[in-house]
Amino acid sequence: MTRLRPALLACAALAAVLVPAHPAAATGTPGPRLYTPEANPAAYRQAIGLLRAGQYRDAAGLVAMVSTPQAVWYGDQTPAEVERQARAVVRDAGREVPVFALYNIPGRDCSNYSAGGAADTPAYKAWIDAVARGIGRHDAMVVLEPDALALLPADCGQDDAQGTKTAARYTEVNYAVDRLGASAATKVYLDTGHPGWHSVNEIVPRLVTGGAARAAGFYTNASNYNTDDANAWYGKLISSCLAYVDTGGSSADCPNQYWPRADAQTWLDAHVHADPARMKHFVTDTSRNGQGPWTPPPGKYTDAQDWCNPPGRGLGARPTLKTGDPLQDAKLWIKTPGESDGLCLRGTQGPEDPERGTVDPAAGDWFPAQALELIREANPPVLP
Repeated sequence: MTRLRPALLACAALAAVLVPAHPAAATGTPGPRLYTPEANPAAYRQAIGLLRAGQYRDAAGLVAMVSTPQAVWYGDQTPAEVERQARAVVRDAGREVPVFALYNIPGRDCSNYSAGGAADTPAYKAWIDAVARGIGRHDAMVVLEPDALALLPADCGQDDAQGTKTAARYTEVNYAVDRLGASAATKVYLDTGHPGWHSVNEIVPRLVTGGAARAAGFYTNASNYNTDDANAWYGKLISSCLAYVDTGGSSADCPNQYWPRADAQTWLDAHVHADPARMKHFVTDTSRNGQGPWTPPPGKYTDAQDWCNPPGRGLGARPTLKTGDPLQDAKLWIKTPGESDGLCLRGTQGPEDPERGTVDPAAGDWFPAQALELIREANPPVLP
């Protein structure tokens, strides 16, 4: 570290000159601010390398990216480790609001790219207990278990005829909602996947069974690339359908994201009259959606994996708790921008990602090429 110190100081100086100040700090706007965790160490190493290579703007952009509030992910720690780490985060956050992405559900990701998770339901409950103790009474937002409801064990052929694993999944999610939400300062949001996956009619029953009535709300687009407009509309439709179901209606009758918007709005006007303050709210992931979703070349791949390290994507809207939407609590950077989605083969034998001509890093590892793409294609731009 001693040899790197001059370069680190240079990066810090570059950030002070080129990286915009935190919006709340710059405008004096009162209210809570989101917390910025320490970055992946590989991001700092990349910034130093860019600086030494004379790529000053890219280095500054990378510093700007990692200096932006984003979620803290937990999933592979022991209960003792996660309790200690969560407590350290809330202590470091002070009056800022940390966002925790919890990713330890048994059988997560259908045991695919991000395989892992707790061994069983009792182990998961003990882990959630530890997270709750670590957070304590500090203000926090919890993005609970990406893909937990959008990708049930029954969806990937891992369940038995009785639905044992899927039933356990719902038990686990409900336990987490109640345990974490026992503190009024902790807002828990449930998984919906994204607008290009499940219809409103399909995801709302899962939210209901998962305990949405007792959660702050739900989130959409975690680790995905759908536009802000698509996410906001999807969120409004889900929230409205939940309110409709709460009054005795059927989710099958709700408009979904594939309806013409005018028709859907007419239906909402006729059937949903709840106060937005009493409806379920949502948050969205804007970390990598600045250029929207990737459209694969037609007919090129048997499985294009459009969610997996798609090329040419950019950082999206900066995180904020002031969205201007009465149903949307926040725009967040849930997925850590710059970290890989996994080894993307797109239906080929690999080992290279055929869209990139390189072997992609494993899920969660730093991906320098993608980090630069996100910075250069950011919308809005990272730097003035």
